[in-house]
Amino acid sequence: MNPNIETNPLLERLPKHLKQFIKPQDYSDYTPINQAVWRYVMRKNVDYLSKVAHHSYLDGLKKTGIEIDSIPSMYGMNRILTEIGWAAVAVDGFIPPNAFMEFQAYNVLVIASDIRQLEHIEYTPAPDIIHEGAGHAPIIANPEYAEYLRRFGEIGCKAISSHKDYQMYEAIRLLSILKEAEDTPQEKIDEAEKAVADLQNNMGELSEMAQIRNLHWWTVEYGLIGTVDNPKIYGAGLLSSIGESAHCMTDNVKKIPYDISAANQNFDITQLQPQLYVTPNFSYLSLILEEFANKMALRTGGLSGIQKLIQSNALGTIELSTGLQISGVFTNVIEEEGKPVYIQTTGKTALAYREKELVGHGTLTHPHGFGSPIGKLKGFNLAIEDMSPKDLQAYSIVENETVKLEFEGNIIVEGEIITGSRNLHGEIILISFRNCTVTHGETILFQPEWGNYDMAIGKKVVSAFSGPADVNSFDLINIVPTTKTIKAKHTNERDELEVLYATVRNIRNNKDAKTELKSIFDKVKNNHSNDWLLTVEIAELLKDSDEKQLLQEVLVYLDQLKEKRPEVAHLISGGLDLIFDSSLPNLPQRH
Repeated sequence: MNPNIETNPLLERLPKHLKQFIKPQDYSDYTPINQAVWRYVMRKNVDYLSKVAHHSYLDGLKKTGIEIDSIPSMYGMNRILTEIGWAAVAVDGFIPPNAFMEFQAYNVLVIASDIRQLEHIEYTPAPDIIHEGAGHAPIIANPEYAEYLRRFGEIGCKAISSHKDYQMYEAIRLLSILKEAEDTPQEKIDEAEKAVADLQNNMGELSEMAQIRNLHWWTVEYGLIGTVDNPKIYGAGLLSSIGESAHCMTDNVKKIPYDISAANQNFDITQLQPQLYVTPNFSYLSLILEEFANKMALRTGGLSGIQKLIQSNALGTIELSTGLQISGVFTNVIEEEGKPVYIQTTGKTALAYREKELVGHGTLTHPHGFGSPIGKLKGFNLAIEDMSPKDLQAYSIVENETVKLEFEGNIIVEGEIITGSRNLHGEIILISFRNCTVTHGETILFQPEWGNYDMAIGKKVVSAFSGPADVNSFDLINIVPTTKTIKAKHTNERDELEVLYATVRNIRNNKDAKTELKSIFDKVKNNHSNDWLLTVEIAELLKDSDEKQLLQEVLVYLDQLKEKRPEVAHLISGGLDLIFDSSLPNLPQRH
């Protein structure tokens, strides 16, 4: 399959720091066994999910160009996704949660382009193209759900992480890679599982990012919709798992009405979920998301927002009441009566207004940090930002005047005013001084030898969030994961089996040369006695042929294989049920 590469305008809008995660989808990397795994899972899913999934699922398969018989091409998907206002990109396994959500904010679906091994056909903890392409993509064809996903990304990428969140991300990524890779020694998996468990048990108070990831898990990944007594599936993790999609509908899984408490319910990616949340409709998801966002520092700001940024030890932004935004790594806040009176960053810092860097106030101007008082002047009811030109003149807050400004909290700024900057509403947002000294009691916060002093103006912090205000202010091309997914090994035995799978696939596609099936079947029996899926595919081709005796031999062999390998017996039976007992409803046609 070599479709013409067609761009999607949404991809051209992506900032550079997101593009670093994109990798090309080399369609030739998918082997005939990979294609057979995709086809088996999709046939099983469409057959079963037509009964238990939200109606958007089958509609979405058609609208997003997901075929039953072939792994989707990212280029083909992008051509079709354009029509519903989305795009798709390929990535290598798990990417950091902030980046994942920011992609969603741009209406871009992130798809891990690898595919699970045959041995993990029912479920893999690693994200793969079955999970992303067949799970996430179909549901975004529903406009109400698609808007929830976009809005979730927009809010979620602003959630503040703790310093342990990234450790957890790396630990989970490594565990998923090791569990999906061939022949990983059990002791390595045990070690990785222990690392995840140790972190889970020592995360402390859940950060905003941890909480919103929980909401994401219990809705986007593992959500049910409808009523507790009669739920339907819409979560991608369930839609892409032929094992868990059936398990979740049993009484073994507790069904809970969805509400904001799900933010505090952690999850384990390596286990079947013991409980799931049921939303009455898609619009209710957005209601809970907004309820959660109202509690985030993004909307509450204040002292607690600054403290969250300090604890994260990562790049973040505070926005003042004037609209001035300060982006950097926050390291200190001086407080007075529960309010911040002075903030401090360390290292590269940039100032912005409405997500656009202020001219002359990028990281080159502030390479070592930035500090400023916050709040009102002591004994003044009127904040500087609210002063008229007449007021400013009266208090000597004008160019070329030497002033002594005493802020609440005993912060004193003394120096000669150079100039001021105003926002679009005419409010002063920044005052620059020369020969300036800033003190807090006996502590010197700034002294003239350090150069000119820029003082932010704002009576309060109205917002605090993860990441920079202007993404172009910082070099963010440095946060790619440290681990890489592990590819399947090439062996002579595996290569021969791939050829047999390819031959059967060609026979099915070309509707001829069925005389080869006897020879293929004999090779499978003699040289690949653990493989079961190819023999099921042979049975499918023989069903409507004249070779009844060969079909009988194949079915007897499969029965013997079920006894020999009881762990795959239900998979063999499931494949045969599709062939002999059911017809798939409204399959998307190959084109």
